[in-house]
Amino acid sequence: MSDKIRAALETRLNDLAPAISTAWENVEFTPVVGTPWQRVNILWASPENTTLGCNRRFERGIFQVTLNYPTNKGASAIDDRVNLLITHFRRGLAMTHSGQTVRITSTPSRVTLGDDGKYFKMVVSINFNEAEFIQ
Repeated sequence: MSDKIRAALETRLNDLAPAISTAWENVEFTPVVGTPWQRVNILWASPENTTLGCNRRFERGIFQVTLNYPTNKGASAIDDRVNLLITHFRRGLAMTHSGQTVRITSTPSRVTLGDDGKYFKMVVSINFNEAEFIQ
C-alpha cells in the first residue's frame, strides 16, 4: 500500500511544470551548483483506525518537498515554485494509483529554512491520507 501512495504523490509531482531536478528518497542524486532542485521525503504518521473492530484504517502522512534555489538571487523564483506546489496539490485533490486513492487533506504549508551557503531552502508540507481495507 505505501508503494501505491508514494507512486501517486510522486507521479503528481512529476507532472508539475516547469520541471526541476528531483532528489527522490533512496536514489543517488548530485545537485548541479547554481541550479534549482527539490528533495522529496514522505513523513509517515501513525495510521488512524476510525472505530474499534472496524476493518478500515487510514494511512496518513506528509509529502515533504524541500526546494533548494541558488543563494543571492532573491526569493521570487522560490516563491513562485512554492505557489505552484500549493496549487498543484490543492486541498481536496484525489489521486488514484493501482486502485488506491490518496487525498490531500489541507492546503500545503511552507517553512523557510534559510540558506546553507549554496542554496536558499524552503519546505512545502503536503498533508495526505489514504484509506485501505485491512484483510
